[in-house]
Amino acid sequence: MPRHEPGRFDDLLSEADVERLVCSTAIRYPAFRLVRQGRQLDVGDYTGTVSWRPPFTSTADVRRVLAEWEAGATIVLQALHVNWHPLAVFCRLLEDALGHAVQVNAYYTPRGSQGFAVHHDTHDVLVLQVAGEKRWLLYDPLLELPLKHQRYSSTLGEHGEPTDDLVLRAGDTLYLPRGWLHQAETSATDSLHLTIGITPYTWIDAAKGALSECENELSLRRGVDTGGADGLAGLLAEKLDPERVEHRRRRRFLDSRRPIREDGLSQLRALERLDTETLLERRETVIADLEQRADGLALVFEGREVRFPAHAEAELEACFEREGAFRASELPGDLDDEGRLVLVRRLVREGFLRAISG
Repeated sequence: MPRHEPGRFDDLLSEADVERLVCSTAIRYPAFRLVRQGRQLDVGDYTGTVSWRPPFTSTADVRRVLAEWEAGATIVLQALHVNWHPLAVFCRLLEDALGHAVQVNAYYTPRGSQGFAVHHDTHDVLVLQVAGEKRWLLYDPLLELPLKHQRYSSTLGEHGEPTDDLVLRAGDTLYLPRGWLHQAETSATDSLHLTIGITPYTWIDAAKGALSECENELSLRRGVDTGGADGLAGLLAEKLDPERVEHRRRRRFLDSRRPIREDGLSQLRALERLDTETLLERRETVIADLEQRADGLALVFEGREVRFPAHAEAELEACFEREGAFRASELPGDLDDEGRLVLVRRLVREGFLRAISG
């Protein structure tokens, strides 16, 4: 989508941010790497060791990184959804909207250069052009909907003529479906762009999940030389019911979301001052489900099940569903003030709620 709006994405990651990270923070591989003309440079050519006990290895050698960038190498900042807070929050909110895992890398390419040759990605991609401009050539897929391990290789054949030839400028966005071949190069300006990867949950994943649930079936634990697996087809058909598939997909998604708590330490101190009139809010970076259990409720998020008794159901559901700030005293239900404080303090400690200062 063309916008030509310089600065539109600077709150996520700016050129100044990249320069600071690379030139003054002792960033270490694999948080960054250098590539040129489709080839990854040897890590030892641009990193060194910072003396400490134990030493910091594979740390950016600023002089060599700058020399390689000036010579045409692209600086790749990797897994920014893990180690750069603005993009961690952005990706989590996008995950909440899409229901799929999201990742992000940044590519800072000097003018007149190319980082990667023609290739495809094994996930859907959103490109956000942060600064400068970049020319993109797009080609029809050679392998439709590749899986994660099915990376691009020249053995797939020769690509055809470009289906699109376009230039992204600051503020522009581009969507690349999984498997579409592409390459990009800079012109007379340096270029910084983000690639937001959206990982699909495929029927291969669903089938693997269904099989993993069958491990308690004795017939499937026998060796294949003992005969057929009795009832396997019917068992798999049952476990591949759309509702069960969606439940497994959702649970795997929830279990794999890491905590994002920029105020985790200060929230522990806020517990000391928390009372029924303290303003609270649901943490925006938490994606969770509230599930019924035989003895109460379970809040499922970040790889955990946090259990609560049935008599706190009304208050817990209100905390789960609330939008905006609220106070424990405002919650519906039959808990007294002490019970409400026990509930919200636990939710703050677990990282589901946060106390609002001021």
